Amino acid sequence: MANAKVIQAKQEAVEVVAAKLRESVTTVVADYRGLNVAQVTELRKQLREAGIEFQVLKNTLLRRATAAAELTELDAVLTGPTAIAFGKDDAVSAAKILNDFAKKNNALELKGAVVEGRVIGVEEIKALAELPSREGLLSMLLSVLQAPVRNFALAVKAVAEKEEQSA
Repeated sequence: MANAKVIQAKQEAVEVVAAKLRESVTTVVADYRGLNVAQVTELRKQLREAGIEFQVLKNTLLRRATAAAELTELDAVLTGPTAIAFGKDDAVSAAKILNDFAKKNNALELKGAVVEGRVIGVEEIKALAELPSREGLLSMLLSVLQAPVRNFALAVKAVAEKEEQSA
């Protein structure tokens, strides 16, 4: 009887992780071996502030969850101690935080990621981390959209000033 309860609990855990894999915009897998408690706490704090869930999970559970979520290409990086970050809102923030933390702490090693249902490698994670945040991209877009209006306003002002001087 106890065995059936344990199996049921494990199946539920697999379904929860599979759902997180499906729902997350970005999921980053890392090896945290060598980080001390203070470093892991600081990393968790940074991720939590960005709305990213960070968990340490067993590879067997993750492999079953990737099979359920149809992301079995990720299984190749599920070796050794595995920590996983689920980012639901922003495709860049999880990669950026983990990449920046890995630069400062050599013990954290990025392994792979899933971005919008596509499995990517370490180099692609680093390239993704170099992108500006969503807010940065929106501000760039806004400045590009404002430039023609601003230039037109300056031209109209210059014409008005010229007409004023000649009158």
